[in-house]
Amino acid sequence: MPVPDRIAFSLFGFDIMWYGILVATGIALCVAIPYRRAPKHGLSSDKFLNYAIVIVLAGIVGTRLYYVLFNLSYFAEDWARVFRLREGGLAIHGGLISGVLAALILCRIWKDAPLNFLDLGFASVPLGQAVGRWGNYFNSEAHGGPTDLPWAITVEGVKVHPTFLYESIWCFFLFLFLIWVDNRRQFEGQTALLYAILYSFERFFVEGLRTDSLMAFGVIRQAQALSAIVFFGGILAYFLLYKRYKRRRRSDAPEVKPQCEDAGGRSRSVQAFLACLKARAASEAEKKTEERRRES
Repeated sequence: MPVPDRIAFSLFGFDIMWYGILVATGIALCVAIPYRRAPKHGLSSDKFLNYAIVIVLAGIVGTRLYYVLFNLSYFAEDWARVFRLREGGLAIHGGLISGVLAALILCRIWKDAPLNFLDLGFASVPLGQAVGRWGNYFNSEAHGGPTDLPWAITVEGVKVHPTFLYESIWCFFLFLFLIWVDNRRQFEGQTALLYAILYSFERFFVEGLRTDSLMAFGVIRQAQALSAIVFFGGILAYFLLYKRYKRRRRSDAPEVKPQCEDAGGRSRSVQAFLACLKARAASEAEKKTEERRRES
């Protein structure tokens, strides 16, 4: 499968690239879907739009800055290259990091629950990635090494892994899964953490196929290192939040004491009565232990 022309059309002598169209479409989806779903998270759609304006701008700056930081030698030759976005050079991890930081700052200023807001946003982020990744196809970039697989794409006469396609498919199904989870989430942060875990899992392996990976300190692919850190950190955070959720459910559940007498107030058999008293004592002890744990 050959790579198509990267130019979608020309307007007044100015070339409009497929890459820009697809990335812009992905960003629009990341805004439009949570805009409609904001009330499900106790947030007005208009207020979410205020968040989105700042977060999108921060994300664009972050994607570029992240790429520049890991290619300083190239940009040091001509710092004007930093502003030539049409030449390519964006890193999704930078956009995610800067976007999250902007969201956390705004949540603190506007007094909204940060984990609740991140759940709202990250439920739709994979769909934006699924669409935006096709920009790499039109730019003949972010592909893998040589392969004879039937779905290979041809770049400069060589058949290579379409790593953009692998990530696009994964992110599309991740989007469907996260929307399903977000509609049934058990605790704040669940959707965002599942995104972090599952996207990092995919990115770690797909990054290993790519030939244009950014390197960290010249010894390791930075996307793989970051993905591994986020993957294990996300699992730990998910476990802790889920454990806290289960603990709260137990503490909020109505207390049901073992009944040691029948409906008429008469005691049961001696053995049954003693067993019931033992169960009641165990229940009281467990309750006191839980109270001490919460106090500490």
